[in-house]
Amino acid sequence: MRAAAWVWVYAAAAWAVSGAGGSQGDREPYYRQCVRRCEQRNCTGAALGAFRTAQSIHMQLTGWTCADDCQYDCMWATVSLYIREGHKVPQFHGKWPFYRFLFFQEPASAIASMLNGLANLLMLAKYRAVVPTECPMYNTCVSFAIVSLNAWVWSTVFHTRDTALTEKMDYFCASAVVLYSIYLCCVRTLGLFRPWMASLFGTLLIVLFTCHIWYLTYVQFDYGYNMAANVLIGLMNVLWWLGWCLQNRTRLPYVWKCAVVVVMLHGLALLELLDFPPLLWVFDAHAVWHFSTIPVPFLFYSFLVDDSLHLLAVRGDYRKEE
Repeated sequence: MRAAAWVWVYAAAAWAVSGAGGSQGDREPYYRQCVRRCEQRNCTGAALGAFRTAQSIHMQLTGWTCADDCQYDCMWATVSLYIREGHKVPQFHGKWPFYRFLFFQEPASAIASMLNGLANLLMLAKYRAVVPTECPMYNTCVSFAIVSLNAWVWSTVFHTRDTALTEKMDYFCASAVVLYSIYLCCVRTLGLFRPWMASLFGTLLIVLFTCHIWYLTYVQFDYGYNMAANVLIGLMNVLWWLGWCLQNRTRLPYVWKCAVVVVMLHGLALLELLDFPPLLWVFDAHAVWHFSTIPVPFLFYSFLVDDSLHLLAVRGDYRKEE
């Protein structure tokens, strides 16, 4: 459910990146000249060999190159120049400048992603401990938790090391959670009574997701299209869950938890729109948003536990009547 609001964040990010094939910082002649001189001096011949020998093992394992180090050092040289001359801090390649900690490119967002993943893992363990496997929603809820955990892993990887691959995996896994949240809602609202309908809908979602990935990977990584697709599935997810919650608010008193999660996630996503230069060069709006979502899984999985136990009780009463 966390990713129900993720689409709005990625929509904003996609809009920003689509309009920024280059950012002010990396278009700056001073920055480009600095990078070119650094690469000529440190990234060729014997100098490159010396760089690789001196590079720490954790930087090697996470794929940091001599050219990456040149861009990092020149980014800060350019930032210092801008600040010294009284200009606003620029972005570089669509991102604010961050202090690199160990091998983490965006340490605050990476740590927040890990903590979100840990929250999901803890609540998955609680769900499995409390809810019997014979519950009709058990497998669907556990699968949703696994898909969510996978998304947080890739979010951590992306914020640790931003590459074309990690960016795609972060985007794709975020979309996968939203689609699975829609499937989870379909199973809960329709599939328990008409399993064939949930199976058919799930197959449709898999086909659409496969086509989505294929297009963005092999045709064109179109940020505008990705934004439109994610906004569409996000709206479907939000309206379906909220509609079901409102319809069952008197019969199922615990559905307020689900409704609060949906509203909270979309409210918290507005933090992303603040988009300010990182505080202490570590905490930006994206990191603040990631930290703010850490408590959300505790409430949503509490809803899943309550609902699963309710369904189990209802099925038990039905069987007694038979």
